[in-house]
Amino acid sequence: MKKILVISGTAAGLLLSLPMQSHAQQLARSTQVTPQAPRDVKATRDIKVISSAGARAMADACSAWAEQNKQVVAMAILDWGGNLIESHAMEGAAMNAIDTALLKAKSALRWRRPTSETNKMVRNGQNLAPTFMRDFPQPGALPVVVNGEVIGAMGVSGADGEKCAQAAIDAVFNGKAVSSAR
Repeated sequence: MKKILVISGTAAGLLLSLPMQSHAQQLARSTQVTPQAPRDVKATRDIKVISSAGARAMADACSAWAEQNKQVVAMAILDWGGNLIESHAMEGAAMNAIDTALLKAKSALRWRRPTSETNKMVRNGQNLAPTFMRDFPQPGALPVVVNGEVIGAMGVSGADGEKCAQAAIDAVFNGKAVSSAR
């Protein structure tokens, strides 16, 4: 008798575990409409990116500007997703200069504006978010904007960083890029 109860308990358990639908659920399923996307939806988009050669040219142009102005800088160039494409430190740059340039570039990319503007917002209390979002709102970085799209950023540590970055952006993009998304 004990074996029959075990078998009966197993059979009842299997029966309870089968998916059962109520009459209302069956009606709802039969009247569901499958959503369709409108025919004119553009499912992808083309984006511009800073190439490796473009980033190298930006580093070279910034270094040339710094040498001409008797300054020592380090720089970091990011793509639109915040990935490091190129970094360079001139001889004599501080040990942490590339790290500082990278932090500045990330801040310019996130806020889509020169870090000097972000710095002013934080200093006057207009927006304190950069301070608790682990950003580094110190002057020295610019976003790279082409046709209204932010395609990357360049951060420069040391001396006149934003002037150096602007000189590099102007030299490489021949005036087709701006340094602010606004």
